[in-house]
Amino acid sequence: MSKILTISPDKCIGCRSCELICSFGKMQAFNPKSSRVSVLAFEDMAVSVPIMCMQCEDPSCMKVCPVSAITRTIDGTVLIDDDRCIGCKMCVSACPLGNISFSTAEGKVVKCDLCGGEPKCVEYCPSGAIQYKEATPSNLSRKKLIAERFKELFGEVNQ
Repeated sequence: MSKILTISPDKCIGCRSCELICSFGKMQAFNPKSSRVSVLAFEDMAVSVPIMCMQCEDPSCMKVCPVSAITRTIDGTVLIDDDRCIGCKMCVSACPLGNISFSTAEGKVVKCDLCGGEPKCVEYCPSGAIQYKEATPSNLSRKKLIAERFKELFGEVNQ
């Protein structure tokens, strides 16, 4: 059975450990700008939300890629093939939650790749706000609900 990332915004303490470990794992530097996860702080609501690719079941990014550089693996991970990507950034615009970005440091489009099945953000999250769980019907429903609620409350991030 495949696994999915789940986010519990109510558990996020805004420490940004996920951003730091991700950037270190990808770029060997503690630089949140190089992270595939971003923590959005909504101070007026006193909540922080880790935002990363949720490996959508029907990814908009994959649909709009003109060169089919974005694919889904057998385990459900949505990946970008750097050799095929032409850097058009259509996927960046297509993601309704803003979970794909263009890294100027790397000169390419980047997104969460689940660290090859062992997401470091999960391992180092001190509060358990980010978890990597079996893709049960209950977890899939919860994931969809949180994504829909986020879009409803905050609108599309790319606007």
